[in-house]
Amino acid sequence: MEWTVWAGFAAGLLISMVTAPVGVSGAVFLLPVQLSVLGVPSPAVTPTNLLFNVVAGPGALWRYRRDGALRGTLARRLAAWTLPGVITGAVIRVFALPGPGVFRILVAAFLLPLGVWLCLRTLRPARRRPGAAEPSARMLAALALTVGVVGGIYGIGGGSLLGPLLAARGMPMARIAPATLAATFTTSVAGAAAYAVLATASSGPVAPDWWLGLACGAGGLIGGYLGARLQPHLPETSLRLLLGTLAGALGAVYAAQALT
Repeated sequence: MEWTVWAGFAAGLLISMVTAPVGVSGAVFLLPVQLSVLGVPSPAVTPTNLLFNVVAGPGALWRYRRDGALRGTLARRLAAWTLPGVITGAVIRVFALPGPGVFRILVAAFLLPLGVWLCLRTLRPARRRPGAAEPSARMLAALALTVGVVGGIYGIGGGSLLGPLLAARGMPMARIAPATLAATFTTSVAGAAAYAVLATASSGPVAPDWWLGLACGAGGLIGGYLGARLQPHLPETSLRLLLGTLAGALGAVYAAQALT
């Protein structure tokens, strides 16, 4: 018990410090660690990951707000539409996708293409236009709702999907990162609450691992603050390539496990 708590703290700190500068909470990379190293059962791993987001999120957000980066309407629009999506995803996760075998396939199907996409977009980035326009209100709503459903199933809050999608439209990372992290925090609060309610209607391990989630979140709180503080001094290209390579590698591992 004690070693898993400290391991979770270290994992949350290191992952968040790397991912916060690009608007990702780190839950997308922490979840495989919880499954394979820390032994969190499925589907309890999903609300545990959401708990990590809830605890870790304020670190990076406070730093971005202090630097004046957390402003504008983008964060509010993303949160408004990802909220209903994440609750829907939680219901799907508990009642339709409870088995670990199916979940490994889902993890692989999500991480592998995401990693390839991140690397390709980094090596061949979309042309950036000064003051690039946001997606239309209808497109942004559909995108955020879909990402919210995926986030509710996977326990990631959705920032790891929203960030690359918005960056592909030429929007600067300095604007995207605070908004996607804010949306991730908001939807994670709703998702964690939804799983707590669903735990009363399910006989399986649906409730989060509270101690581990809090330990991972405490590490993420510190790591997220440090990552947000370092963002102006870190090469964006190197960070994106690192994230893409890590996501692709994790996706390949889970794909191989699902096929054996």
